[in-house]
Amino acid sequence: MFSAGGVMSAFFVPVLIVITAIAVPAGWISAEGLRELVQHPITRIFLFVVIALSLFHWAHRFKFAMEDLGLKQLGRFLDIFCYGSAIVITIIAAAKLVTL
Repeated sequence: MFSAGGVMSAFFVPVLIVITAIAVPAGWISAEGLRELVQHPITRIFLFVVIALSLFHWAHRFKFAMEDLGLKQLGRFLDIFCYGSAIVITIIAAAKLVTL
């Protein structure tokens, strides 16, 4: 999941940022058109996969960054915090995508 999350984050998150933060406000894409795109089930699945894999990529990188900074004694806490956060936020994202 770590490498898949890294690939998804590297390739697709910048595109999603450009679409939502630049293209819609600039008027290149209408907000209604974006809403219609997000209503499609394949788009929702794609967004879920990008969000979930990116979160688990973050969790893994953050955990080992904290251990490299000398917090190795907090290993179990870091596991619970990082991967638990990724799981909880993934569940919240899934719930939001289902209710859109």
